[in-house]
Amino acid sequence: MHLLKSTELDPPLCKFQGKGDNRVEKIKYEETEKRIYFNEKQYFEEIPQDIWQYQIGGYQVCRKWLKGRKDRCLSLEDIKHYCRMVTALQKMIEIQKEIDNIYEKVEKNIIKA
Repeated sequence: MHLLKSTELDPPLCKFQGKGDNRVEKIKYEETEKRIYFNEKQYFEEIPQDIWQYQIGGYQVCRKWLKGRKDRCLSLEDIKHYCRMVTALQKMIEIQKEIDNIYEKVEKNIIKA
């Protein structure tokens, strides 16, 4: 999944919307619309706040990826990659919650024993 090649990432969670040159200019998250704008007219949508805020190594993954492409035009492959990345983050969050639940159950069993 981390290599973004898993079939579990199909179909992607988010969608690319808007017309323009795909240039990354100013990155802004709209919580009510669940959209990440990267210029005035183009955005990725259907991105929950927990994915937008997800951090690895102290960096907000979704923001950092776009920020690293500032002043560049995203290719079709870049757009597909970003959508798959968002989907992988969602899957990781789900897996982490499952692990937390299992850990909690194990911890309770250890205390009882």
